[in-house]
Amino acid sequence: MQRMNPAEVAPQAYKAVMGLEKYVQTNVDRTVLELVKLRASMINGCAYCVDMHSRDALAGGESSQRLFAVSTWREAPFFDERERAALALTDAVTRLGEHGVPDDVWNDAAKVWSEKELADLVIAIATINVWNRIGVTMRLEPPAQA
Repeated sequence: MQRMNPAEVAPQAYKAVMGLEKYVQTNVDRTVLELVKLRASMINGCAYCVDMHSRDALAGGESSQRLFAVSTWREAPFFDERERAALALTDAVTRLGEHGVPDDVWNDAAKVWSEKELADLVIAIATINVWNRIGVTMRLEPPAQA
């Protein structure tokens, strides 16, 4: 059962997070953005977000084969170098430990993404992690039928 609706209880805070969301939607490649959102949501165990971003990606033309493979992206041959770098960075930022993002992950991403693209990608990863934490904490559930 959902605990509360933060959009109703704290509308200004919700609007601020939506501002970040709108920014990344206009500044990060849609395909990469949906892969990043799906991967972080899987790691964080946010069923609501996994459902939503899977449906959004499918509606945007993404293949179900690639979406299913996001959970095993390192072993799957379906992702290009930029997507792999984005997924590795997503893993590192989402599982941020006491030593931060490893240099090899950052350097691999910096090889294939411009400085601006990389900054936008980090903001996108941070934003989906905020949404995931809201969704998991509030116990948001996906619709029973899509």
